[in-house]
Amino acid sequence: MAVPNRITVVTLGVADVARSRAFYEALGWTASASSVTGEVAFFDTVGPALSLYGLENLARDASSDPSRTGFGGVTIAINVESAAEVDWLYAEWLAAGGESKAAPVAAEWGGYIAFVADPDGHVWELAHNPYWPLNSDGSLTLPD
Repeated sequence: MAVPNRITVVTLGVADVARSRAFYEALGWTASASSVTGEVAFFDTVGPALSLYGLENLARDASSDPSRTGFGGVTIAINVESAAEVDWLYAEWLAAGGESKAAPVAAEWGGYIAFVADPDGHVWELAHNPYWPLNSDGSLTLPD
């Protein structure tokens, strides 16, 4: 049997679940009723669900060192239909309290990208890739 090639949940270890939940809600995202105030928050997305969980608890569960924070070589991307949408998303993230890591710019490969961080330093890429058209629901199917 092969390992399923799917991602169902992305969990971000955060210093303060309530603060992080408020940040994502300020972006217009709605927390699931299955969230537990102050302990864990879940958000539906077009792709995997997003989970916000206390960093110390997540590190304990994963038998990992919680002191390793900041950029860890991972970004989470939101792809959109146009460069103008990247500009709009970038402004929305900053208005919600996000931190600019790299302002929107034309990428050398022909796309348009920006990078922002949430209150815990998790880096998100906001991208328009003209070579990856999005499905009608906003999901991505990579070309063959």
